[in-house]
Amino acid sequence: MLQGKEEWKAAAESRLPPSEEIIKRNRAITSHYARLYLDHHDIFKWAGMAAFASSQVGIALAFVEMMQTPAKMMSYGGGKKRESNDSNILEEMGELFAGAARIVFFLPFSVYDVASRNILLNDLEEIRKGNNAIYNDIAWAHMAYLEGGLKEIEDNVAENEREFLLSGFRLIDQGAGLRKSNKGLDEADALIREGNIKLLRHEQINTLGPIFEAISPQGRVVVSFGSELNFGEAAPPGHPSRASFADHFGYLDAVVGNKCVANSEHRWQWIEECVLPAWYAVDEGFSKWEGTAKRFRSMAEGGHGKH
Repeated sequence: MLQGKEEWKAAAESRLPPSEEIIKRNRAITSHYARLYLDHHDIFKWAGMAAFASSQVGIALAFVEMMQTPAKMMSYGGGKKRESNDSNILEEMGELFAGAARIVFFLPFSVYDVASRNILLNDLEEIRKGNNAIYNDIAWAHMAYLEGGLKEIEDNVAENEREFLLSGFRLIDQGAGLRKSNKGLDEADALIREGNIKLLRHEQINTLGPIFEAISPQGRVVVSFGSELNFGEAAPPGHPSRASFADHFGYLDAVVGNKCVANSEHRWQWIEECVLPAWYAVDEGFSKWEGTAKRFRSMAEGGHGKH
């Protein structure tokens, strides 16, 4: 064993700004996932999906941070010098407000009033925690695998990580071995895909389960409307560029709670039926469509990319 699990986690944490630097930290997480995918896109499919999910969370976090510190809102419109990564903030805010307008149209005003005063600040704080928790739970394993191979993960996993995290990396490692030997490439790709789906299951069940349980009933409606992966220009022509929970199940079902992203069964159904097919098109287009690599490079460099 090269290092203990806590040492691997500390190494992963050292790549990020402090937790109080909310926007910079989110972008560093997004950048790390995007770089993992760019450098190892044949095997690290989960990291590619995670980059888009983290980028989408970042849009909401930018809005929340501005609500909490109004002076920052003025700095974007005044004469102050902006950091290079802030050049996309107005575009991101426009997208966020477009989503908010959709929520206002479909939610009763009494519910939206609660959301605007309480849920956006309290429940979206839970989403921020989720963004950090996913990185803490899974980023270390990618680093350990790259430096020490499968055994480094096997020597460090906890009992509740064996079902999905460890089994996922075992399948990825098996597929990577086949690819390296240039034998059974179709079987290799199938094993790698299955392994990354197990990492996704670990994220959704073990990591995000407690986060969604902490969100208020009103917040679950709002988060259901805001849950989407926006692949933008990374989606090859002719393929969906968005995977929206509310679009997939219908706004009415999301409003009345018949379908809720906080419900693990509903969430996984959306992932299987909507998110994964859209992601597979993006992943398969990596070597064929120039927009895919371009979007990942933008995220890796610290920007959210053009949506």
